[in-house]
Amino acid sequence: MNQLFFTSDHHFGHENIIKYCHRPFENVKEMNEILIQRWNEKIKPQDTVYHIGDFGLTYKENLQTIVERLNGKIHLITGNHDSAALQIKHKFQWVKEYYELKVKDPDCENGVQRIILFHYAMRTWRGSGRGNWHLYGHSHGTLPDLEDSLSFDVGVDCHDFYPLSYDEVKAIMQQKNWVSPYEREQSKG
Repeated sequence: MNQLFFTSDHHFGHENIIKYCHRPFENVKEMNEILIQRWNEKIKPQDTVYHIGDFGLTYKENLQTIVERLNGKIHLITGNHDSAALQIKHKFQWVKEYYELKVKDPDCENGVQRIILFHYAMRTWRGSGRGNWHLYGHSHGTLPDLEDSLSFDVGVDCHDFYPLSYDEVKAIMQQKNWVSPYEREQSKG
C-alpha cells in the first residue's frame, strides 16, 4: 500500500546550513548522502511525498541529480530557498506556494483529515477551529511547539533528518491538547 509522507528544509547542497543549524555533518557531501539515505529508508518509489519548502540550495544540475536519487512522487510547496528547484519543476509532481490536502481517514469526522501545507508557520489557518492541521517548515525547530495548536514543524532538523509518515504526524497531533473553540464556548455556558 502506498504511504503519504511530509518533510521540509533539507537544504540539499547548502554548505552553510550545517553551521547555521548545527547539523552533525562534516561537509555538504556527507549531509546530502545521509539525507538521501534517510529519505529512502522510509519512502518507497510508489509513495507520495509533500516537501514543504527549502528543498535545496545549489546549482540546478546538482539538485536534479539528487531528486533523481530520491524515492517517491514528490510534490513541492516552495520555500524561500527554492530557486534551483523552480528551474527543474518537471522533476516534481507539481510545485505550489500553498496547498490544502484532504486525506481519507476513517478516524476523522466525515472520513477526511484536512491539512494545510505552507512553508511558514501560521497562528491561524483555514479550518484551524474545526480540526484542520497545519504543517510547516522554515524555522528549523526554533519555534516552540504549541500544545494547544494542531500545527508543527515537519522540517528534518526536528525529526532526526527523516521524513514523517501520515501516521507519525497523526500520532503527534493526537498528543496535542487542542480543544475546538466551539467546545470551549459550550463548556463556559
